[in-house]
Amino acid sequence: MSYIKSIAPALPDYQVSQEEVLAILARARGAELPPRLKQILGNSGIDKRYLAKPAEYYLQGRSWTERSAIYAQTGMSMAKSASEKALDEASLKASDIDVIIFVSTTGTVTPSIPTAMIKELGFRDNIQTVPVFGYGCAGGLLGLRLADQMADAGDSGQNVLMVALELCSLSYDYSQFDKKNMIATALFADGCAAAVIKGSKEQGDKPKFRSFDQKTWPDTRDMMGWDIGETGFDLVLARDIPAFVGNDFAPFCDRFLENEGLSRADMGEPACHPGGGRVVDALDDYFGDEVGNIDTTRNILRHHGNMSSPTILFVLKDLLAVNPTKPIVMTALGPGFTAAVGILDPKGAVHG
Repeated sequence: MSYIKSIAPALPDYQVSQEEVLAILARARGAELPPRLKQILGNSGIDKRYLAKPAEYYLQGRSWTERSAIYAQTGMSMAKSASEKALDEASLKASDIDVIIFVSTTGTVTPSIPTAMIKELGFRDNIQTVPVFGYGCAGGLLGLRLADQMADAGDSGQNVLMVALELCSLSYDYSQFDKKNMIATALFADGCAAAVIKGSKEQGDKPKFRSFDQKTWPDTRDMMGWDIGETGFDLVLARDIPAFVGNDFAPFCDRFLENEGLSRADMGEPACHPGGGRVVDALDDYFGDEVGNIDTTRNILRHHGNMSSPTILFVLKDLLAVNPTKPIVMTALGPGFTAAVGILDPKGAVHG
C-alpha cells in the first residue's frame, strides 16, 4: 500500500455566513422565510462557507454556458493552487508526478482540467491523467483508493497527485423553495484539495494506507445525485441519509473493520465526510464512546460546509496535523447510493 506525502486545500474568494444566507434569501423573496427553511438552515451545523461568486450572484438567472465557464475558470485556478501547495509540501516538482487523478462531479470540461494543468504547472507531457466523474460526496475517498492503487503500480511505484474539486454552488436554484433546494442552500459549498500519494516501494514514515472497501445498495439511486436541468445540474436528494447511517452503513463498516481484525475501540478519531449536521450526529452515535468524538469532522463542516468530494481531505489534513497514533478509519457516502471506507495507519505504522 502507498502513503500520503502531503494534503493541501484551496478555497474560492467569497465567504458567506449562514446568517447572511438567511438575509439574502429573505430579501430575494421580499418576505420573511418560511419557518421550515429557517429550521433547516439553523440545524445545518455550518457557520460559514466559501463560494465561487458573491452570494448575491446566485439569485440571478444563469445559463448552462455561464455556469460551465465559471467552473472552468474558477476550478482551474483552485486546482492549480491546491496542486502547487501539495507538491511544495511533498518536496516534489511537477515533473516528478507520474499520474494526476482528478475527481469532480459539479462540472466538466474537455480537455480536462488536469490536462490543462500540464503546461501551466510543468508536468511531463507523458503524464497519465485520469478524470473521475460521478462519485459526488464519496469521490474524495474513492479517489484516494484509486490513487493508492496507481501509486503501487510498476516495479518502483509511482508518484500520484490526486485533486478533488467541487463548485457545488453552481447547482443552487433559489427560485425554487422545495425541500431539496432548501437543503442544498443550507449545506453545500465550494472547495478543492490536492494530495500527493507515493508508492510504498519507497518506504517512509508518512501515514500509510492499509485497506479500502466500497458498497453500493440496490434500488437507492433516488437518495442522492444529479439530474440534467435546463440551466445545469439539478440536485437529487430524496431519502433520509442520517437513518441510513445507522441502519445500513454501520453494519457494513463494522464488517469492514472486523475483516481487518479491528473494532471501533481500536481506532483513533475517524475522518468522515460530514454530509450535514444530522449526518454528523448519526456518525457520532455510530462511533460512540469507543472512539470518543468526531470533532475534526464537525469542525470542518462548521467552517467550510459540505464541499462534496474535497471535504474528507480537509478533515484528514487537520487530523494528521495532531500526530495521531491509532489507525484512522475514513468514511464517505455518495451517489449510488454508495459507501466508501478505508484505513490509514499514521506514520507508516506496521499492522498485524
